[in-house]
Formats: sequence, C-alpha cells, structure tokens
Amino acid sequence: MKPFSKNEVIATVAILLIITLATFFNLRQASRRARDAQRRADLGTIIGALESYHRDYGYFPASEDGKIKACKGEAYDAQLAGLSLLPKFDWEAYFRILAPCDWGRDGFVDLFDPKNPAYLKNFPQDPRAKEGISYLYFSNGKRFQIFAYMEGEKEETGYNASIVARGLACGERICNFGKSYGETPLDKSIEEYENELIKQQKAK
Repeated sequence: MKPFSKNEVIATVAILLIITLATFFNLRQASRRARDAQRRADLGTIIGALESYHRDYGYFPASEDGKIKACKGEAYDAQLAGLSLLPKFDWEAYFRILAPCDWGRDGFVDLFDPKNPAYLKNFPQDPRAKEGISYLYFSNGKRFQIFAYMEGEKEETGYNASIVARGLACGERICNFGKSYGETPLDKSIEEYENELIKQQKAK
C-alpha cells in the first residue's frame, strides 16, 4: 500500500478541520435558535397566564424589580387575615403585602383560593439564566409589557430596534424583543403611553 504523501496528509487534515469547524458552528447556531424559540414560547406562556388572571380578577399583577408581583410577601397570611377583618377590603394595602415572584422558581397561583388550578406551576426563566439573562416585566394593573433578550439579535424574528433604544436591562443584556397587552406600544413606557392618551382625550 502506497503511503500518503505529505501534501495528501495536509489536505486531509485541512478538510477534516473545515468539517469539524462547520459542524461546531452549525451546532452553536442550532442551539442559539432553540434558545430564542424557547424565549418566544416562554413569553407566550406567561402572557396566557396573565390573561387568565385578568379574566378572574379584572387587573394584571403589578410589577416590581422587573418581576411579576403576585407571590406571598413576608407575613402574608397574618396580614391578609387582618385585612379580611376590615369593613371594606383595602386593595392598596393588599398589594403592599405581595412580593415579586422569582423567574424559574415560584409558581403563579390564586392566593385567595389555592385550591384553584395554578395559572403557572412555575414561572419560566431565560434559558441562560445562570449567565445572568432574564425576562423583564412592567405593569400598572391595566396594561403590561414583557421583554426578553434574543441572542440572534437582528437575525431573529421579532427583534425590535425600538426596544433596544430604550436600553432596558434583561439581566446582563439589553432587551430586544417584547410583547404587550392590547395596543400598548413597546417603544415607550406604559406611563408615557397613558399620558399621551390623556392628552389626546383632552385635545378632542
């Protein structure tokens, strides 16, 4: 059997290296696309739960620290018992005893009746949460906005440059994808949008 020449060995190694690099690149791209697809699915799941909550109570959970404020705060049960004794239930006081729910750890349940099915067994968390990337939620009770960071950036479906311009922090990255309730825009805060609506109403 004729041994390979030096040039043939070099050519073979080069081909194998190219194939390895191409395979590695394709695997990385496929993994990235899968994570971005998961982010879109997660936001859809969260929105579905928020809409179910809204149908039951007529408002969306408030936000705090970019999270959904719908979990039990410190001494929640004792404070709720005290509020229940009032002649008229104090909703503002009730909202103060709630705590923001942690992505990936807490469930989204009906705190007034835990026997009801959970809106979410666990809030989803970003696929790269351990690397400091997270979802971001804002709400004033009437409207909400929820954001994520898409690794594919401009190449990814749903990438929104107007969200990037706001400089919102999805953990260690700038948010570039989002969803909102109804016609609530994503390029401005909920407060800015509602102030614009008030001005438009007054101008009529």
